[in-house]
Amino acid sequence: MASMNTTVLFDARAKVLHDLEARGLAGAAAVSALEDAMTQRGWWVEQWPEGKAYVAGLVAQDVQDLLFDSDRSARWPVCVSCPPEAPVHSLHITPDLGGPDPIWICEESGDAVASLGDL
Repeated sequence: MASMNTTVLFDARAKVLHDLEARGLAGAAAVSALEDAMTQRGWWVEQWPEGKAYVAGLVAQDVQDLLFDSDRSARWPVCVSCPPEAPVHSLHITPDLGGPDPIWICEESGDAVASLGDL
């Protein structure tokens, strides 16, 4: 039987991978960033088991940061809810430090776009 930490991590992985796939970015670099985030957050949740509710949002933020750091033009996920004439901009996870039920928010309008895993 999988440990609770493993279950939480795999749930986070599934949600982030779904959102990467939904935006056509589930290529090698993004999946590698996801695996790196999983490794880091696996250690983190072992150190702070009470933080399980934060893992999914933090993994999403980690992947966002890793993709941006590896290619300054890599924005994920890009907002597709705003009008086409709006500048290209990303969504971000709220609450900022994760938490139960993280959602993607448009950084321009402030509108909730989707729950993590539902892009």
